[in-house]
Amino acid sequence: IRCWSNIPFITMPLSRAHGKSFAHRSELKHAKRIVVKLGSAVVTRGDECGLALGRLASIVEQVSMLQNQGREMMIVTSGAVAFGKQRLRHEILLSQSVRQALHSGQSQLKDMAIPVLEARACAAAGQSGLMALYEAMFTQYSICAAQILVTNLDFHDEQKRRNLNGTLHELLRMNIVPIINTNDAVVPPPEPNSDLQGVNVISVKDNDSLAARLAVEMKTDLLIVLSDVEGLFDSPPGSDDAKLIDIFYPGDQQSVTFGTKSRVGMGGMEAKVKAALWALQGGTSVVIANGTHPKISGHVITDIVEGKKVGTFFSEVKPAGPTVEQQAEMARAGGRTLAALQPEQRAEIIYRLADLLTDQREEILLANKKDLQEAENKGRLALPLLKRLSLSTSKLNSLAIGLRQIAASSQDSVGRVIRRTRIAKDLDLEQVTVPIGVLLVIFESRPDCLPQV
Repeated sequence: IRCWSNIPFITMPLSRAHGKSFAHRSELKHAKRIVVKLGSAVVTRGDECGLALGRLASIVEQVSMLQNQGREMMIVTSGAVAFGKQRLRHEILLSQSVRQALHSGQSQLKDMAIPVLEARACAAAGQSGLMALYEAMFTQYSICAAQILVTNLDFHDEQKRRNLNGTLHELLRMNIVPIINTNDAVVPPPEPNSDLQGVNVISVKDNDSLAARLAVEMKTDLLIVLSDVEGLFDSPPGSDDAKLIDIFYPGDQQSVTFGTKSRVGMGGMEAKVKAALWALQGGTSVVIANGTHPKISGHVITDIVEGKKVGTFFSEVKPAGPTVEQQAEMARAGGRTLAALQPEQRAEIIYRLADLLTDQREEILLANKKDLQEAENKGRLALPLLKRLSLSTSKLNSLAIGLRQIAASSQDSVGRVIRRTRIAKDLDLEQVTVPIGVLLVIFESRPDCLPQV
């Protein structure tokens, strides 16, 4: 059980007594309280002016579905600046066209330059429209939404933190979806080097850090961070050797090379990872996934909650051995090495396996005896399966003989021409034996099956 007394912005006891994140994806289906963070690239259109209404509607549908299942959903959203930019550009063009028409007396307009729009003004103009859009979308699912605007300074004042905490809990109690955003119209510039200092404080520098802070503050079970990439890669996603990381563990930062930030928004992937690790340390599970891909964005949130393999899952529990994916990669690499061996080398390996069966007979039979005793004590195996589980000296000797016979025939097992057909002059078609490759074999209660395979 974690002690949170040294974290200044935690003001209420943990709703989860253990205070730990989920160790495996399959446990995400038990998440009760969920924060969904929508990055600027998810909410805005490709021209960075206006909102991606289709994606936004899909996200609202998924959030509503989870809310109607009895979960407590919260949204940390971007998009006010983009929405405001769209509105202000329209107003400026309209104003310029009217003035030019009055000045020249002509209806034909010349090319007009649009001045650079200040982000705070865009946020002020777009915030109300963004919230109105959310309200209209959630109303279609009979769900009420509420807007909360915060700044980093709001978290420095204990009374404001208490008020925010109490407001959010009351909204969730009334089955209302809180929609939280930084108050970009008045927010001061972030203090240099103030983001993510230590484990006890996180500066609200962008919506990534805001989502992480709220997730820990509200003791949420899951934080879903949606961006314009599939998840966390070990190198910049555009590079040829970039590989998507399925599960990311604290301490693995050294194995990741971060690229530049997204085309929009304030934070890049490095900021997301830092915020995710901070939330993970606070007891909240985190998944970073793609919220823009047209084939998956329509169900990405529900897929994550169902425990499907989507995006990058952050976990504090690192397995002792290689993962299933790593085992498969190792098997394929090993299969290619074996396929290139000479017949004598293959024979030597199989002879060695046969010798091990006889040399370590006593150890193998003792382990099998323990398996039989455990199976009998649990009583879960039928009698035929119990008999198959049993090994004996004669079985091991038979297996060793069979392996030696295979080793002796290894000269003809690979590269043997089975049939040859003359297709045309100087053109022959041959059927030749080649290595099969990697096999996944599923067998029940038969330890002798492995050397047979």
